[in-house]
Amino acid sequence: MKAVILAAGEGQRMRPLTANRPKVMLPVVGLPILEHLLNELKAAGIKEFILIVGYCDKQVRSYFDDGEKWGVKIDFSEQRKQLGTADALRNISGMVGGNFLVINGDVVVNRADIKKLMKCTRSTMGVIEVKDPGGLGIVELAGQKVVGIYEKTRRPPSLMANAGLYLFTPAIFDAVEKTEKSPRGEYEVTDSLKILMSGPAGLNYLQLKSWLDLSYPWDLLVANETMMASLKPQNLGKVEDNVVLKGTVVIGKNTIVRSGSYIEGPVIIGDDCRIGPNCYIRASTTIGNDCHIGAFVEIKNSIIMSGTDVPHLNYVGDSVIGEGCNFGAGTKIANLRLDEQNIHVSGIDTGRRKLGAIIGDNVKTGINSSINVGTVIGNNSFIGPGVVARGNILPNTKLF
Repeated sequence: MKAVILAAGEGQRMRPLTANRPKVMLPVVGLPILEHLLNELKAAGIKEFILIVGYCDKQVRSYFDDGEKWGVKIDFSEQRKQLGTADALRNISGMVGGNFLVINGDVVVNRADIKKLMKCTRSTMGVIEVKDPGGLGIVELAGQKVVGIYEKTRRPPSLMANAGLYLFTPAIFDAVEKTEKSPRGEYEVTDSLKILMSGPAGLNYLQLKSWLDLSYPWDLLVANETMMASLKPQNLGKVEDNVVLKGTVVIGKNTIVRSGSYIEGPVIIGDDCRIGPNCYIRASTTIGNDCHIGAFVEIKNSIIMSGTDVPHLNYVGDSVIGEGCNFGAGTKIANLRLDEQNIHVSGIDTGRRKLGAIIGDNVKTGINSSINVGTVIGNNSFIGPGVVARGNILPNTKLF
């Protein structure tokens, strides 16, 4: 059985983090989202993959290549023009034989659920019960069948969401050929599913036990916190005397942790990093490769991507920081409103009481700059000394 992973989209709701990379290559627990997915599928018994790529596809191709590193076989299908998920499936009709899996590249699922789905013999949709159906595709169920699919409806008939994980028989390709363009000009797989539902075999469902949907930047923090629970400690670097490693801490190759540093796991630190002296790295933090976390810096529950420097006297809390950033001394990122209400970003309720900033690649801050809760800073921006940054800051902006 082959697994087809939909990885062609940009992920505009993840901007500015996807300005230079596809959504599936965003890091969670030190690895791209897509790699976590591939690892779970492999553990479930899948050895052949088709990755449907498009936006910034060179990054996906160069990272995964033919799959030899993971002991699997990977083929690619290019969807250069984004004409919808049904169009993506149409393009791979000659690359699969028999039943096959299809999964969105931006979700996190586990091997146990995948194994159950692989045992199904009819076209089956993975569904998950959610607390908040907002922004999700909701399904109506009757017996063992899916009898209704509703996209972002105000009055959903249930709290069961489409998890973006399917087992398809070859009948899906007949449904795809009958699928017409949607009002937004795309061939939607949900329309193909409705055609399957109306057929003699119908569309079955399997309720999943575990699922994470990564739609917005703050969802990366949730995934990071959740997935770190299974970490095992590892030290491939050098740790000087008078360093405290508490809980599960992973330290990469050629990384040095200098004296006086206090690291409270779970924490992941990549390769070739310089940590400390006298810094405090708190739980659920992931630091990429070639980063510098300097003296008297505190970092909490954050994702710091590769090549970023947070040199000294800085505070970063509940934030996602892109690659190649450099923070001037005294930069502070607020992560809690004074009234302790949920933080909104661009008018969207994040559901989080604590959220710092979402910062793109190659952003620089001057000394003693302050960044307010829920601030989004686009790529290549400069926040000058003493400036208070807030709201949505466009790429290439210079604030003084």
